[in-house]
Amino acid sequence: MVGGDNEDGEVEAKIAFDLVRDRYLMFHVGWSGERRVFGCVIYVEIRSGKFWIQRDGTEAGIAYVLIAAGVPKSDVVIGFRSLYMRKFTGLAKG
Repeated sequence: MVGGDNEDGEVEAKIAFDLVRDRYLMFHVGWSGERRVFGCVIYVEIRSGKFWIQRDGTEAGIAYVLIAAGVPKSDVVIGFRSLYMRKFTGLAKG
């Protein structure tokens, strides 16, 4: 599923879900004047029951949102950090 339309020429947030492979993406797409804008904001995969955060460009942090929604810390992996750095997060290492 892909959501969002860009009818007015501005930058818009869109989402894409792959429910078969458990991949979830939020990205920006559009135009800012004559400049093309396209970039991934959030990319999360669910692997072996754990939420692997592969990209997090949010201010709040998607890990905190997941935990606030009831996901145990032991099921959240900061995949964009090295295995060495993950041990300092207080979350799953992978």
